[in-house]
Amino acid sequence: MANRIASPRTIRKSAIAFLLLILVFASYSAPCLAQDEGRETDRQQPATLRGKVVDPSGSPVQGARVRLTLGTQGSSTETLTNEDGLFSFSHVAPEAFRLEITLQGFAAQTFSGLLHSGEPFTVPQITLAVASESIEVVVTPNQVQVAEEQIKEQEKQRVLGVIPNFYVTYVRDAAPLTPKQKFELAWKSTIDPVNFAITGAIAGIQQAQNDFSGYGQGAEGYAKRFGAAYAGSAASTFIGGAVLPSLLKQDPRYFYKGTGTGRSRVLYALANAVICKGDNGRWQPNYSSILGSLAAGGIANLYYPAQDRNGLSLTAETALIGIGATAATNLLQEFVIRKFTPAASSSNPDPAAKTPKVQNLISKLLPKPLREGD
Repeated sequence: MANRIASPRTIRKSAIAFLLLILVFASYSAPCLAQDEGRETDRQQPATLRGKVVDPSGSPVQGARVRLTLGTQGSSTETLTNEDGLFSFSHVAPEAFRLEITLQGFAAQTFSGLLHSGEPFTVPQITLAVASESIEVVVTPNQVQVAEEQIKEQEKQRVLGVIPNFYVTYVRDAAPLTPKQKFELAWKSTIDPVNFAITGAIAGIQQAQNDFSGYGQGAEGYAKRFGAAYAGSAASTFIGGAVLPSLLKQDPRYFYKGTGTGRSRVLYALANAVICKGDNGRWQPNYSSILGSLAAGGIANLYYPAQDRNGLSLTAETALIGIGATAATNLLQEFVIRKFTPAASSSNPDPAAKTPKVQNLISKLLPKPLREGD
């Protein structure tokens, strides 16, 4: 049978049918290939990640926080290192990751890498460095130390740079004095050379006026008057400024006001002749000063000439004179004396720096390395 040659039209129809067959096959094959690729992805195994954290000495660090962040997903999880400094993450998706290790007192450390399917990845040993930070140390001196520094400032207070003015404080909230500090202040006031000079002047005036005539005249009379005046001053200072204030827990100093109207300051100064601050910071009757004046008057009866001893009358007179003198002195303190006292301390509302030298006191209390800023 002779072969028949297909016509061009037949060939075109066959070619078109073949192309359609290929397209149909491709449309069914694409989903299958995608499913095969998905199955290939599903066959990727989760990875594990582990590591160790140590300090600069190489010792394991327990309790360090380790955060794992996966690259594409951006999800994160955390764990803590155990007592051996070890940490681990299991069932981790095989992809890029980042570790951040933190612990208080140490600088944060990071590590990045890539996990492969089913790979047990061990992070190189991570060493935490000690954090570089400044340390602020606040030292607050106790009341005894603050009071000691304030007394040192008070002992520099001299009217016109000469006359001692120890029993006034220009610090409104000055720290209370201990009994020891009260006696030290009384002692230094009593033995101050200027006090001897003032006592000598008083004795000279008494002799010129022939006060306490029983003492007589001449060097002997002057010496007796000097001794009596000094004894009276010392007794009043110690009894009213140290003994009774220690027993009654009262402050023997005058607290300078310096603010307010003139009338309020006058009343304040006069009132302070009969009231005072207690060691607890509260105002109260000044039993120390009043009883001190009475005691000084009573003691004076023991050494004044017999004709000048008036018993209770002299004692009361001496006490009243003492109170009046205190009121007059307070007025001078409030309005005049400070202007002529070059070393007068200024009031400071900061409890931690009540005197100019408290900063030096804090420096003395700090260890040497901290003082030098190491």
